[in-house]
Parts: sequence; structure tokens; C-alpha cells
Amino acid sequence: MALGFEYFLIAVLIIGFIFGFILQSGRFCMNSAFRDIILLKEFKLAKAVAVSLAVLAVGFSIFAFAGLINLTPKPFAPYAAIVGGLIFGIGMVFAGGCASGTTYRVGEGMMGSFVAAIGLTVGALMTAGGVFSDISIWLKSFNYGQITLVGLYDPLNLMLPIFMLILGIVGIALMFFFWAWPALKKRGDKPLVKFDNVVEQSLKKAYPWWVTGILIGLILTAGYVASGGVVGITGGWMNISGWLTAGEFSPTGGLGWSGFIIFGILIGAMVSAILKKEFKFRVPKDGLTLLKQFFGGILMGFGAVTAMGCNITNILGGIPQLSLHSIIVGVCIMLGSWLMAYLLFMWRKD
Repeated sequence: MALGFEYFLIAVLIIGFIFGFILQSGRFCMNSAFRDIILLKEFKLAKAVAVSLAVLAVGFSIFAFAGLINLTPKPFAPYAAIVGGLIFGIGMVFAGGCASGTTYRVGEGMMGSFVAAIGLTVGALMTAGGVFSDISIWLKSFNYGQITLVGLYDPLNLMLPIFMLILGIVGIALMFFFWAWPALKKRGDKPLVKFDNVVEQSLKKAYPWWVTGILIGLILTAGYVASGGVVGITGGWMNISGWLTAGEFSPTGGLGWSGFIIFGILIGAMVSAILKKEFKFRVPKDGLTLLKQFFGGILMGFGAVTAMGCNITNILGGIPQLSLHSIIVGVCIMLGSWLMAYLLFMWRKD
């Protein structure tokens, strides 16, 4: 193994560590973000997702202009986007967390999330090359190329990064005007950040939604630059599974950057939870909950492979690149989570 590859993996491990620390500190989970909109009429995590999208759009476009990354919007496969997105959204409600939420909660010691992560991996492997592969391949066969909101993607055409930059800046400005400015006026003379205990605030306290959104956008931009592609979660769990079963470790196969991202997230989330005194091994009281989480993980695995990416890859990787495929996946993930949240938590009450 070349020395350069070692340094590359160390860099990715560090990025994963920071990502995991932020996820745990901000309680960042798209299952909670989307589900809580209809269950609790709570929008803070959804706002964090929006902030991340705007920061990512600006970050991706800047590094694309600099020639440090190549934009990779997902090819438009409408049936795969709809079916995969809906099933992923349904699955993450059963699992009690999206791909990233499940992963950081494993780092907190939640055994139910560990079972969901196993289900995610099994479902993804069954879909990538197992019993569900024919369905997934057929759905993805209706492929119309890398269509974005500005048309068919052409790497030599600068229209896409220009639009990404404009939309990102406009989005940040609008969110500041409608969300941040009213909050700042309410604070009056109170400082937004207390620099006298910045270490305490950074390491041992939960992050506000807007801090979480900004940091998620920045670290995923760094992950794109370091790895040459969008950060994904499901692919990382599959990569670890391949390494455990095949025992390979090389730049071209076996344990690679996607697996190291997962290890980094787990370690970062664990360190964050320990510092906040939130780390504890917890097992659901009944076996039915574990079964539901495993089943939810399988659904997420199927959805992620079929939709060509999980919630992180499509929503935080593809939507900032204005990928039509990823936008449809994101909408369907949200709709799937709403449908299942209503059936599980609201239907009987109505």
C-alpha cells in the first residue's frame, strides 16, 4: 500500500471524525427533521438541512470553478428515484433514523441503531448484487443522463456552477433575512457567541440548528474535495462489509475512503457523546423494536442502492448540484417519511 494512500485515508478519517462530532452535537438526522414537521410542527432540523444545502451549493461551485472538484450530478432515473426515495423514507421511520442519524447513534451506544445499520448493510448488499438486484437494475435502466435544473450536464459548460453559486448565495441571504435577523433582534445586546467559554460551547454543549447546518455544509464540502466525490453513508457500510468478508485493504478495493468515513463518524460521535456525558449502551426494551429497526434498515438499504444514494448522497450531495434525480429522491424521501410517520404515530389518534 502506497504511503500516499495512507495519508489520504488519514485525511478522510479526520473528516469523518469531524462529521460524526457535528452530527452528534447537532442531533442531525433527516428522519427527525422531516418527521417532526408533521408530528411536532418543529422545523429546527429542517432549517439546518436548508442551511447545509445553501452552504454546499456555494462550496461545491467555488471548488468547481477552481478546478479542484468535478461536479457529478446523478443521472436522471425517474422510476428509481421515486421508488427508491419513497422506500428509503418509509424505512428510516421504522429504523428510527436516516443513514447518517443511524450511524452517529451507533457511536452513542444505541444498540437499536446498530441493528438498523446491520439491516441497512444487508438490504444494500441484497439490492446491489443479491435477490433484489433485478428490480433495482430494471428501475435504474430508465436513465436519461445527468439532467440538472439548467439542462443536461456538460462539464465544459459553466452554467451549472454559476447557477449553484447564485442559488446558494440567494438562499443564504433569504435565510438570514427571515430566520436569523428576527432572532438577532430578539436577542438585543446579548452576544451571539460567547467567546469566553468557546471551548466549552464547542465540545460539551449541543449546537444550535444554524451552527449545525453551517458546519455540516463546510465539512461535506471538505469531504468532496478530499475524496473527489460526495460523501455517502450506505456505501461506507457496504465497504466495511466487503472488507470484513474479503479481508482486502487497497486503494482500488476492500476498505477504502468510504469505509474510513464511517469509522470516523463512529469515533467522532462517540467522543462527542462522551464529552457531553451522553454515551451509554442502550438496548430497546422489547425485541419487536429491534425487529422493526432491522426491517427499516433493509428498506433503507434497498432504497439507497435503487435511488443511487442515501439521504446524504442525494439530498446533501446531489441537490446542491441541482440534480433533477436527487431533487426527486429528496422529495420522495420526505413524502415516504411523512406517510409512515402518519400511519405509525398519527392515524389512530385521528
